[in-house]
Amino acid sequence: MANEARVGEVEAYLRQLLAVDTFKDYGPNGLQVEGRPTLRRLVSGVTASRALIDAAIERGADALLVHHGLFWRGQDGRLVGWLGERVRRLMVHGLNLFAYHLPLDAHPQLGNNAQLGLRLGWQADARFGEQDLGFVGDAGAVDTAPALAAHVERTLGRAPLLLPGDGRTLRRVAWCTGGAQGYFEAAIAAGADAFLTGEISEPQAHLARETGVAFLACGHHATERYGAPAVAAFVAERFGLEHVFVDVDNPA
Repeated sequence: MANEARVGEVEAYLRQLLAVDTFKDYGPNGLQVEGRPTLRRLVSGVTASRALIDAAIERGADALLVHHGLFWRGQDGRLVGWLGERVRRLMVHGLNLFAYHLPLDAHPQLGNNAQLGLRLGWQADARFGEQDLGFVGDAGAVDTAPALAAHVERTLGRAPLLLPGDGRTLRRVAWCTGGAQGYFEAAIAAGADAFLTGEISEPQAHLARETGVAFLACGHHATERYGAPAVAAFVAERFGLEHVFVDVDNPA
């Protein structure tokens, strides 16, 4: 039988573990919705969508731990429509919602970037970009852009969009999960021969052609499936809680 932990104790531990106070972020990191005061069962997922909230309710969870919480950049924050419905479900069922955005991306062992690198066989030896969120390391045995794209597809179960650059041998690879396409120039400056992230915008195609550095857009959700369950499993073991990861599919 699972142990019981107080919400405030778990939040304080997560705040220290993820160094929350060292990050500047557009939304709140930590406990976004307060539910019942003690926890036994924890569900993790990528985004606090209604589907994930309903899955946590069905599993009798006391708390959700996610990467994307209730608030997005530019959102007005009124509890109406879809946002009001999510909050209503959480509160009616006494579910606590823990959400960690940039702190969860950046953790050197448990974060999204570290966990993606682990699955792709990379270990970062340097950081780059705003708040040092980007990771850089040796490319290893996968030394061409098409081979890297195939490796990513096998690992993530999704074919990336590949801009192959100039066909150079890949010696250094940089990565930053999710919507980090704006980090491409910083990755190039950091000496990368290829940059992997979740999304692509209009400028990156031109930069890949003009600089020769390969760019791979591998899916926002696909690259960020690993940090939340890694952190939740670590915390569950620390406090003796039950934990399950629920992957709500997202083609983005």
